[in-house]
Amino acid sequence: MTAYLTSLFFVVLAEMGDKTQLLAVAFATCYRWQTVMGGVLAATLVNHLFAVFIGSYLTHWIPMEYIQIAAAASFIGFGLWTIRGDDLGGGEMECSYNPFWTVFAGFFMAEMGDKTQLATVALAAQFNTIIPVWLGTTTGMIIADGVGILAGATLGRKIPAKVVKWLAATVFIIFGLGSLYISLPQQVLTLPVIAGGLVLLGWLIYKISRREKIEFPLRRRTL
Repeated sequence: MTAYLTSLFFVVLAEMGDKTQLLAVAFATCYRWQTVMGGVLAATLVNHLFAVFIGSYLTHWIPMEYIQIAAAASFIGFGLWTIRGDDLGGGEMECSYNPFWTVFAGFFMAEMGDKTQLATVALAAQFNTIIPVWLGTTTGMIIADGVGILAGATLGRKIPAKVVKWLAATVFIIFGLGSLYISLPQQVLTLPVIAGGLVLLGWLIYKISRREKIEFPLRRRTL
């Protein structure tokens, strides 16, 4: 249950403001919300099953302590990635093909290498289990993208989520720092190393948050 709830919680955070959530908003401006939700669910089940197998079987070749350190660092990376923000990388959405398979293919490809997929790999490696993490991350994606689908279906445009993204990023970074403190050898955790790491992290947050973001308009659904 711990693996399931942790996976659900962190994937919800990772998906807030992510490009795949924006993609769900965009699809919902073209298609019925039921179709979009079904396509997102199917794509997530396939994609995250692939991710948890990768994360689970890593432990057979790499010592667990190294994987835990890498997973902790990755959560800090997810936090910085969340601050940076995502865009859809293009203009209007095309709405002319089979709705379900269009959503499935678009969402599956967008999730490949995305931070929510990488978070799934990290969680599977950390808990060394498949089914609870798979179900937890899938549930988290459906909850987060359900928000996007509802927004797209009712408003037909992207809803700014700056406060939510900063809250999500803060939780990720705090979790990553705490996990690093537990996982790293004590002889490494000297005062200069800790201070230097925090200064570097603060500088990265400052630089990333200063980056100008481009928002793309989404086509409204034609009734």
